[in-house]
Formats: sequence, structure tokens, C-alpha cells
Amino acid sequence: MNEKNALAILGSPHANKTTAAMLDSAIRKAEQAGYAVTKINLYEKNLSFCTGCQACMSTQMCVQKDDIREIVNLLQKCQLVILAAPVYWANVPAAVKNLFDRLLGTAIEETNTFPKPRLRGKQYILLTSCNTPAPFSWIFGQSRGAIRNMDAFFKTAGMKRIGKVVCTNAKNKKELPKQTAKKIERCLKGNYS
Repeated sequence: MNEKNALAILGSPHANKTTAAMLDSAIRKAEQAGYAVTKINLYEKNLSFCTGCQACMSTQMCVQKDDIREIVNLLQKCQLVILAAPVYWANVPAAVKNLFDRLLGTAIEETNTFPKPRLRGKQYILLTSCNTPAPFSWIFGQSRGAIRNMDAFFKTAGMKRIGKVVCTNAKNKKELPKQTAKKIERCLKGNYS
């Protein structure tokens, strides 16, 4: 039986708050489902900003020599990506957006019409938290904006979402709510292919 690999990405500068707790919960569940999980913290990585040179469109790898090469290798060998990112101004934090920019040529192939996905067959789970309480988080599009932007990257890359979990009112949480942990578990249940 082939080993299943998962890449868990923390896109938060806070390694001990709600978003990180969501990712840790997902990692435990993924390991129980038989995945070998590699966790990375984007805020601990050396990732320069995208220069827009688009050399990656032909090489499938950014030409800048920094930690993006490690991330690309992990992304290419995994079957599942779990991305946990908090909501910043109804969007993802800059480190997550920069990751997406830097993965352009890894994720898609440029054609004369619509970009061709390069990461087909992989799955992903999105985890996000925001300080805005429900239902205002949804009404004002706080978490929806972050989810939409994360979805746009992965769907364009040809990947299939198997779950998303939003934790609202995160600022006042002392620990991960049981309901949030159960939603994360449901994302991974039955995903034993």
C-alpha cells in the first residue's frame, strides 16, 4: 500500500491561537486517517515576494532560490493539502497570498485560452478563523472572502475541496470549540482512499 502524504500549512503568524489549533486538530485526524503529515509554518519560511517574471510558467518552479522549492516539492508529492489561515480584512494574510503568487507555474500551465491545472487529483481542506462573531462574519463577508480566495487558487490548480471549516469570534476563544473540532473531523472522515 502506498503511503498517503498530506501537507499542512499554517498561514498565521500566531502558532498558539485558534487557527493553529484548528490545523493541529486536522493534523491529528489526518494521521488517524493514515496520512503522513508534514507541517510548515509560512511565517517561519524565507519566501521573497513574487517578481512577476513568469519564468515559472515554463519551469514549474519559481526561479528565486528560497524556501519555495521545499514547499513545491512537498506539494507535488502530497495527496492532501490542509491550509489554515486567519481572516485579515476579509481576505487571507499577506504570507498566504504571497505563497499563491509564488506557486503560479507549479499550479497552472499557461495556454491560449484558460489556464491548464497542474495539480489534478489532489484534495484540499480549508480552515479559517476570524474575530468577527457569527452571523456578522458571514453577513459582512469576512470569512467568505478568505475562503473564496483560497478556493480560487486550489480550484484553478485542479484540486478538489473535501471540506472547509470557519471558526468565528476567535478572539474570545480560550480553546478550540468542540463543534469546530467535529467539523474538522467530518472533513477527513471516510477519506481513506
